[in-house]
Amino acid sequence: MGLITGVCTFLYHLPQIYKWLLKPYYITSFFMTVAFLVVRKAPGLCEHLATQREDGNSCDFDWRELEILMFLSAIVMMKNRRAITLEQHIGNFFLFSKVANVILFFRLDIRLGILYLALCVAFVMTCKPPLYMGPEYIKYFSDKTIDEELQRDSRVTWIVEFYANWSSECQSFAPVFADLSLKYNCAGLRFGKVDIGRYGEVSERYKVSTSPLAKQLPSLLLFQGGRELMRRPMVDNKGRAVSWTFNEENIIREFNLNELFQKSKKLNKSRSLKGEEQNGFQPEEGADELPEDTDAPQQPTESKKDQ
Repeated sequence: MGLITGVCTFLYHLPQIYKWLLKPYYITSFFMTVAFLVVRKAPGLCEHLATQREDGNSCDFDWRELEILMFLSAIVMMKNRRAITLEQHIGNFFLFSKVANVILFFRLDIRLGILYLALCVAFVMTCKPPLYMGPEYIKYFSDKTIDEELQRDSRVTWIVEFYANWSSECQSFAPVFADLSLKYNCAGLRFGKVDIGRYGEVSERYKVSTSPLAKQLPSLLLFQGGRELMRRPMVDNKGRAVSWTFNEENIIREFNLNELFQKSKKLNKSRSLKGEEQNGFQPEEGADELPEDTDAPQQPTESKKDQ
């Protein structure tokens, strides 16, 4: 039953996956991933390659190459246990496949190894993973606007992601944070992001390190009235982030999003009643019930940051 459900889910999202995989980054990554397989199996080329097989068949994998591929499979499965999104699963597969290909090509022929390594370096320097550009209700801050927005209304709770565009973890987390903003954004609970890779002063002010060794990216901070209430991941005395999984379930539980969202509906109600009193309207019978539309997230007044 679980297998059938997984197949149905895959088929349902197939058009989206197909459109997503057609991006140049993933197309190039795919060809670089299968490069050694193509070289080893290509007729007319594989006959001229070296092999350690006893039968001398150079068009098939030898025992050492099979060991490397099996080790690669084990590493990918271990890394994907903590992966959240499809992008992370595929990204881990592409990354470790390229590492394995470098080793395999150097074993096969040092010239092929140098060539493949040069292609990998060129790929990393010229081709970046595509940024998430889907729907979201998120306010993008700069170094000049973040303090003003967080302190503007003490009744509003902010969940702010501190990220950097160069961080693959931040790019993988982007669709998760966007989905949470679509579900929970309202008048009393807002979502924001600030690029501390671009605004270093913000990084120092809020004590979120951009160092890859600190592993603090991304960081989620909860604010009310401009005051920080909590953050994830937490940071130890050495300035390193305590291991924490950035998935939707953990964020909802740790930040009490359901409770915060229920409180924010009371803020919506109080604002609407106050507006009616100022305009001279008397609340009708049953007006103490919140309209159905207030459960839906507010339409964002700000445009999405130009990535």
